[in-house]
Amino acid sequence: IKIEKAKDKNSVAIWRIKYDIFEAIERLFEILEINFNKNSKILILPTLLKDSHPYFRDNTSPEFLEATIDFLLENGVSPNFIKVCFQSFDEVEIETKVRKSGLFEVCQKKKTTPMDLRKGNFVKKGDLEISEEVFKSDLILNLPILKFGKANASQNLFFFLKKENYLGQKYLYPETEIFEKLENQLPEVLTIAQADRVQDKRGVAHYLNLVLASFRPQNLDRVFLEIVKERELPEILKDVKIENIPILGRKIKEVEFSF
Repeated sequence: IKIEKAKDKNSVAIWRIKYDIFEAIERLFEILEINFNKNSKILILPTLLKDSHPYFRDNTSPEFLEATIDFLLENGVSPNFIKVCFQSFDEVEIETKVRKSGLFEVCQKKKTTPMDLRKGNFVKKGDLEISEEVFKSDLILNLPILKFGKANASQNLFFFLKKENYLGQKYLYPETEIFEKLENQLPEVLTIAQADRVQDKRGVAHYLNLVLASFRPQNLDRVFLEIVKERELPEILKDVKIENIPILGRKIKEVEFSF
């Protein structure tokens, strides 16, 4: 099978999980032609919103994080060069969330570095304060878990901001404006999104068995919501036109959600 390669950064690649998550991630890197080497410093940002067990699918699953790290290790990256970062924007301590989610166990198992961004330094960029770790990395991986009616790929990037800065921005500006400012200041970020078992608005999980990837998280969110036939778009996606997004790998009609 000849796989079409991405021609620009606006593309969204879709792949169905056939054998395992590792194989799907490998295919997406191939489609988007992602280059890195064994000396690349990798920063990974999973979704970590709640202190809940993995089977609830509130957070990026341990299996998804592990498959991503395994792919990097398989390609020669040293675990010493891989950092998995987290931050809590609510009253629940990040240590509680990361342990209950099973993500800390993956970091220990793979000998990678778990990092609470709040304990690190932040760099002033305009009126934003962005984690210094972002600017020290060669490859940044945004690893959200997707949900019906949400723009999780785009909103997950807010966790690169200092908590107080984000809350202040949210008080003053709509999320769309905060995201645009942040995206303009961030280095290139590759989003690899988990959509294997996806929660609908009632919390019921549906098996889509998909992984999506893009350098444009808003485009990825928009494509995913088209797959699940979501018509009420979050405000942050209102101006994103599905017809303007190059889609590679699998077509929406092949993988769309059947009610």
